[in-house]
Amino acid sequence: MTFAYTSKKQDNISIFKLQGELIDKNQAMSLLEEINECIANNEFNILLDLADLKYLNSTGLNVIITILTKARKGGGDVAVCNVSKKVNELLVITKLNQVFNVCSSEKNAIEVFNK
Repeated sequence: MTFAYTSKKQDNISIFKLQGELIDKNQAMSLLEEINECIANNEFNILLDLADLKYLNSTGLNVIITILTKARKGGGDVAVCNVSKKVNELLVITKLNQVFNVCSSEKNAIEVFNK
C-alpha cells in the first residue's frame, strides 16, 4: 500500500488526513512541501488525522516530528487524532504520545487549538 493524504483548512487549522503506509521520506515530499507552504503563510496549527494511516515506521515518525518542529518554531503546534491501536503503540513506545497532542477525534483536536 502506498502513502497518500488529503488536506483542508478549518478556521486557523491546516488539517491533513494521512492514508496508507508512511515508510519512506520520499513518499511524504509533497506533504512536507504543503506543510512548508502553510508555515510560509503563517498557518502554524496543524492537525494530522491518522484514521486511515495503516502503518508508520521510524522514517514516518521522523516525518511527523519534522512537521511538529516546523509548527512549533512558528509558534504553533501539531495535534494528531484518530490514531489506530498499532500507531498509538508506536507513539507510546517512543514516548511521542507525551510530545504530541493526541486526541480521540478531529473535533477534540480542533478544540485543543481553540483554547
